[in-house]
Amino acid sequence: MSDFSALTVALLAFRDERNWQQFHTLRNLITSLNLEAAELLELTQWKSDAEVEALPTDAQAAEALRDECADILLYLLLIADKAGIDLAAAARDKLAKNAEKYPVEKAYGSRAKYTELG
Repeated sequence: MSDFSALTVALLAFRDERNWQQFHTLRNLITSLNLEAAELLELTQWKSDAEVEALPTDAQAAEALRDECADILLYLLLIADKAGIDLAAAARDKLAKNAEKYPVEKAYGSRAKYTELG
């Protein structure tokens, strides 16, 4: 069993113990994922790049960063479960697609979008 699978099993048990599945429509899960992503973004609001880079070195900020990342992952696992997506396989497939769009010889050191690589 993969880490994602084991985590999903534990997450579904947590959800079901609380009878929350009734609220977990695909739309609600996607909305919640984006709200959690906004909370992650909020950790960087009004901070310089140096302050953002230092977040992991401050215990309280690092905990907030971990918690928000975990919330995002948990909602993503719920979305994947609801939609029948194997996240690990989807990520591998997407990485392969990106490798085709961004070949090393064209993309190395460039921030250009694949349509602009020439």
